[in-house]
Order: sequence, then structure tokens, then C-alpha cells
Amino acid sequence: MHAPRRLADSFIHLGLGATAVPQPPFDGLEWYEAYGERHCADGREGRLVSAHCFTQSWSSWEMHPLGEEVVICTAGEMILVQEFPDGQCETVTLRPGEYAINPPGVWHIADIADEATAIFITAGEGTQHRPR
Repeated sequence: MHAPRRLADSFIHLGLGATAVPQPPFDGLEWYEAYGERHCADGREGRLVSAHCFTQSWSSWEMHPLGEEVVICTAGEMILVQEFPDGQCETVTLRPGEYAINPPGVWHIADIADEATAIFITAGEGTQHRPR
């Protein structure tokens, strides 16, 4: 058995064939590009499991065009804002133990009043970002 890892430091790729592959330590946004290169063969069926702690609201929107993303709040509180293709916006406040699903093609962002920690299960292929 391997030593335990912290999800916030070493994300997991869920791939084809029901695999779970620990990832190298997260070291910034360039990490995502390398992740895509490592697991591109899994296509839209691959999922990235990650954890992040936030002390401020997100600075940019993101959207995953090819699959759903699950957002699970594990500590604190976050307000998830979803912008649908027709321009309609919805907000949901997540507290520990609660989750929301970002549908494919829906832009989303989170507002953080104090601090929040969340686990993300993301279909990341083709992810796009835009300024807040």
C-alpha cells in the first residue's frame, strides 16, 4: 500500500477501465495543460478529482463543454453562480456536505465571503475560461 496523499496536493485522474491514477503535485495553471496531455486518451470519459481551498471569490468563469462537473463543499460556504446558454443565471449556496452539478456548456463561478473548501469531479476536456 502507498502512503496516504492529500487530495489538495495530489489530485486523482479517474480513467477508462475504472482506473484511479494519482497525479503529480499541483503547481499552478500550467499543471492543467500537462494533465490533459497525460490523459488525453481517456477523452471525455476521464475525470479529474481535485480539492481546493478558497479565501476569495474566483477571478474568472469556467465552462466544461463535454461533461458535467460535481462540486462538493466540504468546509465553509460558497455561492455557486451558473450562467446557462440562454443567459439565465442561477445561484446556489453550498455548505459542508452539500453539492451541485455544473451541466455541460454552463459557465460557472463561485463567490466566497470568508473561506470555503470544495472537492471537484470534473470532465475537463475542452474546458474554457473567461474573465470575471
